[in-house]
Amino acid sequence: MPEELTGIFQSHRLTARHGAVLPQLVVDAGLSVGELAERMGLSLSTTSELVGDLSRAGLVERREDPANRRRTLVSLAESQRGVVEGFVAVRAAPLIRVLADLSPRDRAGFVAGLTAWAHEVRHWQSPGPAD
Repeated sequence: MPEELTGIFQSHRLTARHGAVLPQLVVDAGLSVGELAERMGLSLSTTSELVGDLSRAGLVERREDPANRRRTLVSLAESQRGVVEGFVAVRAAPLIRVLADLSPRDRAGFVAGLTAWAHEVRHWQSPGPAD
């Protein structure tokens, strides 16, 4: 992690859970808290808390959705966009290199498997107590 981000994370006591929000905002700027919660498989309240912490740390900005005033959109803070995008790119580079070396058939299989896994993780519910 770049020194600048490390310093922000340490001084604001941010965790890996906070860090998991940032790549979502690199890919799609202007997500609602509900959309973030759904993508990350977290509750709305947990996601709202993470976004609040990231906002206080100056990493994200919240603004009213012009199309729906009751909805709040979250995006990377412009002042931190470059360092966050750079960090995400460095972390993604090994996967991009691997995908580039695969044949089209193998790449399609890899993507299909990863998509199935992501769907399963997103929709997995922990079993309740035995009846």
